[in-house]
Amino acid sequence: MEINKVTTFLWFNNQAEEAAKFYCSIFKDSKIINVNPMMATFELEGQRFTAANFGPQFKFNEAISIFINCETQEEVDFFWNKLTADGGKEGQCGWLKDKFGLSWQIVPTILSKLMSNPAKQERVTKAFMQMTKFDIAALKNA
Repeated sequence: MEINKVTTFLWFNNQAEEAAKFYCSIFKDSKIINVNPMMATFELEGQRFTAANFGPQFKFNEAISIFINCETQEEVDFFWNKLTADGGKEGQCGWLKDKFGLSWQIVPTILSKLMSNPAKQERVTKAFMQMTKFDIAALKNA
């Protein structure tokens, strides 16, 4: 097994393998690299993750999130729906927590372009502050 220099490490109570399979079922370019009773190593879109079963001492919080750039509304909707399924929770401004409590940001790539336009920045910010899941058409119309 090739060792990556930098890998995101995720601490789970006892759902490491379940989480790895769940995440790999969502991303087209994904794979399980290794699974044992304590850990699961997997890749999503070329990004390596290690999930470990280390007990209930620590929980995920919003201090860290996985950011997904989306080109289309269909892509935003797809990731939003998959990651909030089975007990996930919607948040504000493109944030959500999946069923394991891990935070994700589902963000259309056009947002940075719209925010870099000084004439639109305030209106776009006001629009997205009212959103849970991003609506690309509404952002463009702001």
